Amino acid sequence: MNFFSELKRRSVYKVAVAYAIVGWLIVQIATQVFPFFEIPNWAVRLVVLVIVIGFPIAIVLAWAFELTPEGIKLTEDVDLPVGKKTKSRVWIYIVIVGAALSLGLFFLARYGFRNAATSPEVPAKSIAVLPFDNLSRDPDNAYFAEGIQDEILTRLSKLADFKVISRTSTQQFKSSPQHLPQIARQLGVMHILEGSVQRAGDQVRVNVQLIKASTDAHLWADSYDRRMTDIFGVESDIAQKVADSLQATLTGPEQHAITARPTENAEAHQLYLKGRFFWNKRTMKDFKTAISYFEQAAKADPKYAVAYAGMADAYVLLPFYGGDAPAALFPKAKEMAMKALALDPNLPEPHATLGLLHASSDFDFPASVRELERAIELDPNYVTAHHWLGLSTLTSLGQLDRAIIEMKRAVELDPLSVIMNSDLGTTYWYARRDKEAVAQSRKTLAMDETAYYAHFGLGQALEASGDLPAAIAEYEKATQLDDDPYPLALLAAAKAKAGQREAALTILKQLETTAKQRYVPDYSFALIHLALGEKDQALQWLESSYQKRQPDVNTMRVDPYLQSLHGDPRFETLAEKVVPERQFTSPVPK
Repeated sequence: MNFFSELKRRSVYKVAVAYAIVGWLIVQIATQVFPFFEIPNWAVRLVVLVIVIGFPIAIVLAWAFELTPEGIKLTEDVDLPVGKKTKSRVWIYIVIVGAALSLGLFFLARYGFRNAATSPEVPAKSIAVLPFDNLSRDPDNAYFAEGIQDEILTRLSKLADFKVISRTSTQQFKSSPQHLPQIARQLGVMHILEGSVQRAGDQVRVNVQLIKASTDAHLWADSYDRRMTDIFGVESDIAQKVADSLQATLTGPEQHAITARPTENAEAHQLYLKGRFFWNKRTMKDFKTAISYFEQAAKADPKYAVAYAGMADAYVLLPFYGGDAPAALFPKAKEMAMKALALDPNLPEPHATLGLLHASSDFDFPASVRELERAIELDPNYVTAHHWLGLSTLTSLGQLDRAIIEMKRAVELDPLSVIMNSDLGTTYWYARRDKEAVAQSRKTLAMDETAYYAHFGLGQALEASGDLPAAIAEYEKATQLDDDPYPLALLAAAKAKAGQREAALTILKQLETTAKQRYVPDYSFALIHLALGEKDQALQWLESSYQKRQPDVNTMRVDPYLQSLHGDPRFETLAEKVVPERQFTSPVPK
């Protein structure tokens, strides 16, 4: 009892309580506020460690020293009255104020800072696979490091309860970047997978680590030294360990998907990775280079299904990047997609390709829905399938609310993709949600001011909202950034509507000359003639587009530009051939 009385006499209790309250307050500041300012987690741990170590030191000092009017002295040199009760209640106020600040900071962090730093809707099983560093001496092996990243991402994306970000949004980041919490917030994920690849001859070393971005905690890391012939085993093992680390329960098909070996031919696999490397660049020249590599891969292994899927993906997109007309390329895309599915019916990519072809060329929308939904069933994170289902198929059917949902899902899975963000704005435009279309287009241009399709997308939305001069300015910017004939046609049509007939006719002649050298959609000519008041010629061009199976008339029932043709028997007859009225389930407002 004498010892405890001495503790009280020397104010050790007061110091302990005050230290605990102030220490707790500092810990709250460190743990709740530091992440908001992206201060590294080691700083938080250091603060906690210093406070813990400092507690016994504070107690010893309280026992050994006393604060007096003359300054700090040794307690043994101070005559402290026994049993005297101080009237000071300062230490009580310290406790009350400290507790109040701690509670206030807790609730502010819970509903303020933390909500600003991270989204409460980010799922626990969400991941972004960042680009793998190419540590090989030969820079030409960059395709291989990128291919490993792609393959791992593809395996993980087939897990139904995972959210996996598309490579388009991750490619702008380096492997092992700074500010992981900020990157995770941008991508809307909880976890980051990063690594490096080093190749020397037939030997490959892959280093990989899984990180919980919000805490910078390493959940798992490993290193693999394998031969090229066992690279699929490395990819499968990484995908499996990521799934295990995030406590995923895999179904039989999912287990098969992440452990599959699409070919036993290492040469074919290398050629396929080179093809995807060029396909990802998305230019006309690179698509053609990609097709060459895919063809070589299929020749090396005629049963390599993904090689045919790669060819289908390239052929179906080439017309949109200045390649040949759809009539020349779409049949090749369909042939390659069918070959891929004959070898592997569970590949999502050829299902999606067929879905786009059914909507854009065959005008068989029920078949398009089936194929695209099947692609999503096989790969819930396949951005392209969500994109094509929303923009091409559901929009054409007038199911615009669902189309917007699919496009929002595409943006969620590929949040930094300029194309996905721009096409979400286009879907708003089809739905006559002009304010949202303008806002989305401006958001896209904030991401990339040089995106010509975002400029003409903004022009479409501005024209629909009644601001024709501003629309013309955006169309002109688009034509200055790219030689795509479509925005040039929009510019001609807008000038015709603004009373600048001669300017419109000049552009029309320019497009007629261009059409002799490259593919120009007949739909483009229809828009200009319609704006010039030449309805008969406009309808002739639309009919020609349908006969040539061009992918521009599939949205004719919802296209704002064609609104003035509604009710014309010739238009209605053509619309019935493209999208039968019985399939058009949700008419858009006029």
